[in-house]
This record gives sequence, structure tokens and C-alpha cells, in this order.
Amino acid sequence: MLIKSVKPSLLLYSETKFKTHMLRKIVTILFITFLFAGQIAFSQNVIFPEVVLKNVPTDIQVHSETEIDYLILNKDTLQLNKAGDKYVMNVTLENDNIQFENTAIEYEKPLVIPGWLSLLPPLIAIILALIFKEVLSSLFIGIFIGAATIGFYGGGISGIFAAFFTVLDHYILDALLDPGHASVILFSVIIGSIVAIISKNGGMQGVVNRLIKYATNRKSGMLTAYFLGLAIFFDDYANTLVVGNTMRPITDRLKISREKLAYIVDSTAAPIAAIAFITTWIGAELTYITDGISKIEMQQGVVITESAYGIFINSLAYSFYPIFTLFFVFFLLYKQRDFGPMYKAEIKTLKEGNTADTVTNRELEEFNPVKNAKIKAYNAIIPIFIVISGTFLGLLVTGISASNSFLLENGIDLSNGTWAAIGTEGGDQVGFFRKLGIVIGNADSYVALLWSSMAGLAAAIVMTVSQRIMSLKEAMDAMIVGINTMMPAVVILILAWSLAGVTESLSTAEYLKAFFGSDFSHVWVIPALTFVLSAFIAFSTGSSWSTMALMYPLVIPLSFAVAAGDPNFSEMAILYNTIASVLAGSVLGDHCSPISDTTILSSLATSCDHIQHVRTQMPYALSVGAVALFIGVIPTAFGVPSLVAFGVGILVLYLIVHFVGKKV
Repeated sequence: MLIKSVKPSLLLYSETKFKTHMLRKIVTILFITFLFAGQIAFSQNVIFPEVVLKNVPTDIQVHSETEIDYLILNKDTLQLNKAGDKYVMNVTLENDNIQFENTAIEYEKPLVIPGWLSLLPPLIAIILALIFKEVLSSLFIGIFIGAATIGFYGGGISGIFAAFFTVLDHYILDALLDPGHASVILFSVIIGSIVAIISKNGGMQGVVNRLIKYATNRKSGMLTAYFLGLAIFFDDYANTLVVGNTMRPITDRLKISREKLAYIVDSTAAPIAAIAFITTWIGAELTYITDGISKIEMQQGVVITESAYGIFINSLAYSFYPIFTLFFVFFLLYKQRDFGPMYKAEIKTLKEGNTADTVTNRELEEFNPVKNAKIKAYNAIIPIFIVISGTFLGLLVTGISASNSFLLENGIDLSNGTWAAIGTEGGDQVGFFRKLGIVIGNADSYVALLWSSMAGLAAAIVMTVSQRIMSLKEAMDAMIVGINTMMPAVVILILAWSLAGVTESLSTAEYLKAFFGSDFSHVWVIPALTFVLSAFIAFSTGSSWSTMALMYPLVIPLSFAVAAGDPNFSEMAILYNTIASVLAGSVLGDHCSPISDTTILSSLATSCDHIQHVRTQMPYALSVGAVALFIGVIPTAFGVPSLVAFGVGILVLYLIVHFVGKKV
């Protein structure tokens, strides 16, 4: 084997060539690395919504690691506005062509559809509910139409068939997985369980018995029914069943017409439930408000620091119909005056007495006390007190905790305690009620409601079982009865949340905002139109819940957006007014509707002819509704203080009773 010798110069050349080659590789790798790192450092991500409407201005989120002032899209220069840790730009697309000048921008291409299609889901749901007087199938079909629209533009004909399953595995499932929605469902069924247990253990009857001893004549009998209706404020269903069924024998003896009793029951149940702080309604209302505020913040690029609970409390200053109704009923009873069909019914009863047969049904029997019940008021008062006080305590605990975190993040001195530091961010000292308002505004209302309702349920069960009124099994069975009573409302809520998810995907609020346009000057119309439309939908469907489900997701973002475009109006004041108008209009329509659940229950619980109840109640409800609209909703939208509107409205209602009503 021969070994060839290699010249030293050749070895030196090869070594130099190798080093040069490696150096080039290293430089290339470093260049690519720095280039890639630069792209990461300066990367920009544009977040389009799932659907963008043609020729409709849409706010788009932009994330960037560096400060930027604009982006160039389809040769148009779009200004960027800073919103927290992101940017927002307003985009109007004529078609699905999307070309950024900077090709490194990351984005997912949205579906671009005609704007009018975004109205189809809520519009079809409303129309079907009006035609068929049934809201569950109407909501489902509305969700399907929205899913089918997205499916068609995303996958053609096959997308329409897939949309049927998308309703369940996307929209309904997403609605159920939302922690806030789950909290509302839990709170609602727990409150329903408490109502059932304290009714069957005799506690509710004990509260009633303490009040009925004051019913000695027609006037005191009516006022007893009235104040009993106010006392059972936390659930309109329980209110109607308990007050109507319990007071009927007493009012019959005092020759008070069944129509009058049905009116008292019906016109205290929903109005007091609509304005009380702790009710079976509050959870749903907070959810709608929270979802609406989230949409406003995303679309308007603003931050609303006020909590959903705080917004609800502020909206009560515009809840004219429920509050006016409670005053109007009191004036009628105190002055013993009536007009219209109710006057005729009262005169007839005074002459002939009540002859209507007693009506019983499964709902009434399920809320009757058990055989061995101890008719003691404290069996109801204590659990209810725990729910009320526990909610307030929960708001304080969660509010102080959140305030503490906020103060720490902002470097506020906490040496004197969290409470002392609250509200001092600007260097000023604030009073007790201002501090309390800040704490409740920062609170987690969902957690507070869950804590208090669970504690109240536990107290109701322990008190019932320990007194041997019911066995543990019987108490659990009563709890299931209470859960079952809430199921229709829960199903409506789930479908409503799902429909809201569809309208969000289709940018329905953006289309409505564009429809009114930036030149829309009649901002005051929004609360008034909301009140009238809500009343019409509730009248036609017979359900306040369905009306809230259909209206809230649309009008909350719309009212803020329209008011924000006019410097003559306060965005938050119009928002409060609109939120209150949905609920107030729902209650008005509910009172006038012959297919309303509470109207039907009022007739059943008082053994009143149903058509007679509707005929006698409607003139009163419409009278109060007109006063609420023209003296409350519209003037306050123009800036008239709500206290002034309440004062004038209550005076007008008193004058109506005094001059239009006739002495019975």
C-alpha cells in the first residue's frame, strides 16, 4: 500500500478554504437568525372578526410589538388608535380582497357578506315568536339561520347542512361553557330550590299569616295583598302563586272582586322582581349587561370600569314603568277608586259577591305546605335574609379583594389598610358612600350571588330537616321541584345566549350602527323605541324573558354607539335609560298579554276568569305605560333629571286616579 505525500502548501490552502466556507455559513446563519428575530420583534397581527360586512365600517384589532401609527390596506392608509395593549383601526371592505402593503402582517381572512344578512337571525326569531307565540323554537331557528349563513359563505351548500350541528356543538356549547353563564344557571336553579323548600315547609305561609291579620275591611284587605306582593320580591312566580292563592278566601269574604285581586297580584309580582336587587331575574340581567359591555369595549375601543351590577343599579333611575305601576296600584287601593272595566267588576262583586269556582292546578299544589309543616315565618325569613345579606357581604369581600389588587398594581400605599386607600389614587380623600360604590363596582357579582344562594339553600334544608318538617329525601325532592320550575327560563337563557353569539359572529350591532349612521341626530328615540318595541314583543310572545333575550344583545351596543356620535348626549345616561327600557317594556307587554305566563298564573291563583283579568288590567297598564313613556323615558333621554320625571309622573298618576277614578 502506497501513501502519497501531500505538499504543505496544499494542506494550507485546503484549511483556509474550509475556514472561509465555515465563516460564510456562520454569517449566513446569523443573518437569517437576526432577520427572523427582527420579524418576530416587529411582527404585526391583525385580528379580523369571523365575519366582516360589506361596506360597513368595522373596528379591527391590531397587535404590534412596536409603536405604529397606521397600516396600508388595499392602498388605503388606515389610522390606528391605541386601546390598552392593542390598537384599533376602522376598516370598510367592498369585497373579500385583502392586501396589506406590508406582506409580513399576519391575519386570518374573514368571510365578507352583505350587511342585511346579519339582521336575519334576530329578525326571524322575533317574527316567528310573534306568529307562533312560542319562543324556544323561534330562538333555535334564529340561531340556525345565522349558522347557516356563515356555513354557506364558508363552505357552500354543505355548510348549510353542517350548520344544524353547529348550533349545538358551537353556539349552544359555547354559551354553556362561559363561566358567567354557568353562574347564572346555578344561581337561578338554587333560588328556585329555596323558593320551593320554604313554601313546602310552611315558612312562606307563616309570612302570609302574619300579614293577613291586618285585613279587616276592603281597603286593608287590598293593601295587605299589595304589601304581601312587595314582601315576596325575589321571584314573580312564587309571588303570584302564594299571594293569589292565600289572599283569595280573605278577599272573597271582604267582597273584593277576583279581577281586582288578580290585578294586585299581577301588578306587584313582575314590577317588584324587576327592580329588586336580589331576584331570580338579576342573574340573567347581569349576563346580558356584561355581554353588552364587552361588545361596546371591543367595538368602541373604550374601557368601562363600572361593573354590571353597578350599571344595573344606575339603570333603576330610569325604570319608570315598574316603579310607576307600584305607585299607581297603591293610589287605587288607598283612595278606593277605579275606572273602566275594573270599576264595573268591583260594583258587581259588591252587589253579588264572588261566585267563581276555585281553580286548582299542579303548580299550586306543588307549592302547598306539606302535611306536617310548621307554619313559622322564620323558616322563610332566615333563608331569604341569608341570601340578601350574604350577597351584600359577598360583594364587599370580592370588591375589596379586587380593589386591593388594583391598588397594589398602581403602587398605592396600603399601610393604613385597603379600605383607607380606596379612592385615593388621585390624592384626594373620598367619603364612605363613594368608597362603598367603588368597592361594589369592583366586586364579582356572580361569585357573591352563588355564595349567598348556596348558603341560603343550606339554611333552608337544615332548618326544614332539623325540625322534622320533612325528611332529607323529601327536602331534596322539593329542591328538584324548585329546579324544575326554573328550567323553562334556563332553556330560554341558553338559547338567547347562543343567539347573541350568532349576532356577534355576524356583526349585527355593527350593521345597526352603520344603518343609523354618524349623522343620526335623534338619540332620544333609542330608549323610547326600545320601550315600545319591548312592550310589543312581550305582548305578542307573553314572556318578559324572551323579550330581554331578543332585545338586550342588540340595543346595549347600539345605544352607546349612537350616543357616542352626538356630543349633546351622555353615552352612559342613554345606556342606563335603554337598559331600563328593555325591562320596563317587557313588564308592560307582559301585563297586557293574554298569553303571558304570569298573567295566566294570576288568573289561576285567584280563580279569576282569564279574559276578564286581561280586560280589567289592560287599561291600567296602558295608562301607566303612556305616563312612563312621555313623562319618564323621553324627557330623561333629553337630559331631564330622573328625579324630576319621577315626581311629575307620580303626580300625574295620582291625578288620574283622583279625577278619572270613581269611588267604589
